[in-house]
Amino acid sequence: MIDIHIDPILIQLGPLVITWHGLFTALGVLGGIWLATRLGIERGFSEDDIMSVALWGVVGGIVGARLMHVVDQWAYYARDPLAILRVNEGGLAIWGSIIGGPLGGAIYAWRRGLSIPKMLDFGGLGLILGMAIGRLGDVINGEHHGSDAGVPWSVRYTHPNTLGDLNVPVHLAVGYELIMDVLVLAVCTWLLYRRAFPRDGMVFWAMIALYSLGRFFVQFFRLDTPFLWGLSQAQLLSFAVGAIAVWILVYLASSSRRRPAATNDDASPTPVAASTSSPPPTMVAADEREPVERA
Repeated sequence: MIDIHIDPILIQLGPLVITWHGLFTALGVLGGIWLATRLGIERGFSEDDIMSVALWGVVGGIVGARLMHVVDQWAYYARDPLAILRVNEGGLAIWGSIIGGPLGGAIYAWRRGLSIPKMLDFGGLGLILGMAIGRLGDVINGEHHGSDAGVPWSVRYTHPNTLGDLNVPVHLAVGYELIMDVLVLAVCTWLLYRRAFPRDGMVFWAMIALYSLGRFFVQFFRLDTPFLWGLSQAQLLSFAVGAIAVWILVYLASSSRRRPAATNDDASPTPVAASTSSPPPTMVAADEREPVERA
């Protein structure tokens, strides 16, 4: 068993409270933007374009994460609708970020005429890196309660201010997800640099498919409220989004195989020899030639 005795509050100066969760969330955003910028510049995009897309992606991710959390905990927010606006009190769902972030960035890229599939590829890697860094704050704070466990790697939160179950051995579900995020990032980075896929955008959808698969099983170690059929909201989203991602991968792969390597329309015109393109010179009789003035 591993004991975690860390106060979730990192710094408190009067009304100003900085938590480990807030710190690692900010670091995750910065780390994700750094990686996306580096990969985007390598692929010919300007830093200004990448930063603008990232800004809209962050806004979309925050809005999506908040909306997803509100839907999941609607019984609470229905009693106090104004609490929906109190984001500083916490309450963000990672699936909302995964959906809202790329959507916000893609809308801006579309308006600017930028290649959305290419930006999704390296932007998705920035997203999964940011998620992994952010999970460090969840591990420290004890958020997203894990199920009871008696395995040697179970954790027990012992600080009185912990958000976890005090002195109860549990599965570190968010820790499992952190490891999963790192593995997905490593696989998809390898795919991007190896140019393993024939179409732009396929690395992003591979990332979504792998994350969905892992998140579905990680949820069995969390104590989230059942949403439908005994499954949590995150599990249902994992299944649905993962299925969509696999379908898109299959479609892109099959369409690339059907696409001919070169068509007559795409091929450059073949130069034609002058002797075959020009008509033969007309033979003119000597008496039909125009007289030539002599000086």
